[in-house]
Amino acid sequence: MAIVNAKEMLLKATTEKYAVGAFNCTNLIQMEAVVDASIELNAPLIVQCSVAPSKFLKPQVVGAIYKTLAAEAPIPICLHLDHCNDVEFCKVCADAGYTNIMIDASKQEFSENIRQTKAVVDYCHAAGGISVEGELGTVSGVEDQVRVAESEVELCDPEQALTFVDQTGVDIFAPGIGTAHGVYKTKNPKIDFGRLEKIAALINGQQLRVPLVIHGGTGLKPDVVKNLISLGGSKFNVSTDLKHTLIDTTYDYISENRDQYNPGKIDAAVKEAIKDKIKYWIELLGSSNRA
Repeated sequence: MAIVNAKEMLLKATTEKYAVGAFNCTNLIQMEAVVDASIELNAPLIVQCSVAPSKFLKPQVVGAIYKTLAAEAPIPICLHLDHCNDVEFCKVCADAGYTNIMIDASKQEFSENIRQTKAVVDYCHAAGGISVEGELGTVSGVEDQVRVAESEVELCDPEQALTFVDQTGVDIFAPGIGTAHGVYKTKNPKIDFGRLEKIAALINGQQLRVPLVIHGGTGLKPDVVKNLISLGGSKFNVSTDLKHTLIDTTYDYISENRDQYNPGKIDAAVKEAIKDKIKYWIELLGSSNRA
């Protein structure tokens, strides 16, 4: 039950009107924290690892940690490669045990985005048990190696979204709707709810086929999150929130305990802080007791 891909858990989430948290992790402590918090709240989980930490730690190591943590967990857990724009590295991570792969060719021309996404879909589907996420339109801000300036942002065209899904065979779809990676520069970011609603109707109106992803979860107000879920968003990506929690907790602990040199105590403080943050998101997304 524990080691799964993303599609089935997200189909269930879409049907039942909640979302699954997809939490970006950069080390073992974060991965343990997100797994422990999800088990405590009986919530399905997507552990995300972007390209830079995947390369730094090595995909085989990340895959081994995932399998170890998930093997006996009583909840479904997926390991997701986030925002990879290299088709060959997508394949490397699929071979290493990642169970959901995001090929992000959103900055390419439409036809090239389709070509690259389909190449990853074909590879992962042939391998079996691996779902694939694609993106159309762009999300501003910085996520790992993918940098999109505000002037480069393109919102997803709903009609193109349907063509993209049909021609790629992608399992999960991330449309650009105005959300952003990193910290929002305004308290009320301009999110195109109507665009998300139209995309959901075109792709899933007759039959639920492809769950929709919301990137840039950090900083969104609770009512915005709940509205996006009601319109079909069933995977919520959270990265910056966890980075800030890790770094701020580490800084605070060291500042208050300058005479101590026990790394394990720093790890313990970070783990508890991350767990609290994950529990907040699980409750907000409505995924508690949905495993």
